[in-house]
Amino acid sequence: MLTAVITIASIALIAGIGLSVASRRLPSSTDDLVEQVNDLLPQTQCAQCGYPGCRPFAAAVVAGQAAINLCPPGGEDTVRRLAELLGREVLPLVESVTPSVAVIDEALCIGCTHCRNACPVDAIVGAHQLMHTVIETECTGCELCVAPCPVDCISMRPLT
Repeated sequence: MLTAVITIASIALIAGIGLSVASRRLPSSTDDLVEQVNDLLPQTQCAQCGYPGCRPFAAAVVAGQAAINLCPPGGEDTVRRLAELLGREVLPLVESVTPSVAVIDEALCIGCTHCRNACPVDAIVGAHQLMHTVIETECTGCELCVAPCPVDCISMRPLT
């Protein structure tokens, strides 16, 4: 019985070492690379890159269908890290539109929290039934807060 246990343990050890060596030498799958790219993105799901979220953008970058410089919330640092990971040239960040920031007309705000719940970066502060405001330095300009507002008190203004 002891011989059987030692034999099985030896086979398991050899198989484990073989798998470890193979995982280091074989190229990683595309899904792993997509996850690595996705981990570098800011996860704002703002769609400013033209994709519905960070994961689809990461898949497009890995597939070569999207440039690495399309993420305004990530900024130049994200572009640099993506270029390093993928072995590509660092490109200047594409600013598709003039950078903007959400502004809430406080006189019209009813405190419904719809905008606050829609904000992917928690740039909107305020309590239920009380006025809300935007933290300008945190706002990415994604405009996701504009549509849910039932009283249309949110507008986008150029970043100053």
